[in-house]
Amino acid sequence: QVQLVESGGGLVQAGGSLRLSCAASGRTFSSYVVGWFRQAPGKEREFVAAITWSGALKWYSDSVKGRFTISRDSAKNTVFLQMNTLKPDDTAVYYCAARRGSWYRSGDEFDYWGQGTQVTVSS
Repeated sequence: QVQLVESGGGLVQAGGSLRLSCAASGRTFSSYVVGWFRQAPGKEREFVAAITWSGALKWYSDSVKGRFTISRDSAKNTVFLQMNTLKPDDTAVYYCAARRGSWYRSGDEFDYWGQGTQVTVSS
């Protein structure tokens, strides 16, 4: 059974940085894509970033490109989301998700989800 556990959320001022972690367990992830999604109150869930387990391919939403960086440490089975130059609009619950095979922008295509971690950016 795949388990994903997020950590690293918190309260930060606009312009600040946070690094989220997603610890994965339960199987070998070599053929998996891991993504970050977020959902703000009253808004739909949106794609943020994703990475193949090999690290060879990465995808970003336009809203975070140039500010966020996704990476992974395969030895620790952990995927990171480094978030810089945070804005109040980045406030949301951030979820880590995984699927086997190709990347899709829609979270509906991801099979496994973590419990989420709150990120709050004050102005």
